[in-house]
Amino acid sequence: MNAPTSNSGPNDRGRAVQALHPALLLAAFATTCASVAPRQVTSPGAQTSPYDQVLAAERHRIAVFQRACPSVVRVEALGVERDRSSANIREFPTGLGSGFVWDSAGHIVTNLHVIRGAAEARVSLKDGTSWVARVMGSDPSRDVAVLMVDAPTKLLEPVPLPSGARLQVGQTVLAIGNPFGFDHTLTVGVISAMGRELRSGPEPALHGLIQTDAAINPGSSGGPLLDSAGELVGMNTALASPSGAFAGIGFAVPVDAVRDSVSRILGAIPAQGASIGIRTAADAWLQDLGLRGALVLEVAPGGPADRAGLRGTRTISDGILELGDLIVAIDGVEISSADELAQAIASRTQGERVSVTVRRGEQTFMRFLDVERELHLRGAP
Repeated sequence: MNAPTSNSGPNDRGRAVQALHPALLLAAFATTCASVAPRQVTSPGAQTSPYDQVLAAERHRIAVFQRACPSVVRVEALGVERDRSSANIREFPTGLGSGFVWDSAGHIVTNLHVIRGAAEARVSLKDGTSWVARVMGSDPSRDVAVLMVDAPTKLLEPVPLPSGARLQVGQTVLAIGNPFGFDHTLTVGVISAMGRELRSGPEPALHGLIQTDAAINPGSSGGPLLDSAGELVGMNTALASPSGAFAGIGFAVPVDAVRDSVSRILGAIPAQGASIGIRTAADAWLQDLGLRGALVLEVAPGGPADRAGLRGTRTISDGILELGDLIVAIDGVEISSADELAQAIASRTQGERVSVTVRRGEQTFMRFLDVERELHLRGAP
């Protein structure tokens, strides 16, 4: 079998990755889920012919797509770089994939390789709004990642989960995703085989995969694979192709494996925790920028950090960022990463006061903050 290829941008797992060229990210992401009234071809009481049955099947497929389409999202991985000539910080796309709404709480499921190594992820929902996504956790053994967006419930339509029916070779399946940046693309095929294994390079092998001939291309990773009832049967993950484009062999993680991974990820997250009301940048940001500490991306309105006057990172012009405050110590103990900050705050109790050493440009100063319950920050539309 040809080398397997994952189906997002340059952050793919390394399974003979066909990178999605950044220029392809310019493809428009206009919603294409508008309802289409199928043409009626028979009159009441008329006999059903084989031709009418084909059209009935098409009408059913259209209805399945229209119901599922609002649950499918675009996932964009972003990186940051410093312009050496101007010292400006610029945000740039590093990869593009798909995902789907898991529940009305804002959890989004996608492939881990879609967002691996990204400084930030953004999710575009059915109405075209883009939301900052937090990574809640991942399962590398199944290439599953769970994101979280604080979008209104009315924008979140979870994909239907299966009622328990088992898949069979030859069963019709529908794949929806954003191949090459073209949003909400439907392809149809059958289940070609079950229980496939993909192994490439140092990454963990993926076991028990669904093989399908429904077209899956770069950018489709993380999108849903549905049965003819419109229920989730898998998550599109990889393809096998000598060219990097679809050649009739695609793979999806089965829904039972996805459900198990999501349950484990969300079950490991405490219901509430200590917080100072900030969202920090991924440590990859600081490594790329040559900084040490925890970079403040966003400050929760009314939270401890906001009351203390801390500042978040903001965009001041097209793609150019003004960095927020850099937290370099808690209670006089130096921290070198966002993970170390999270660990330091997690050990505090609600109402406890902590001192935070902050670097802002050339200035270094200290602020005192009261630890509160965890605050969820809303992404900017």
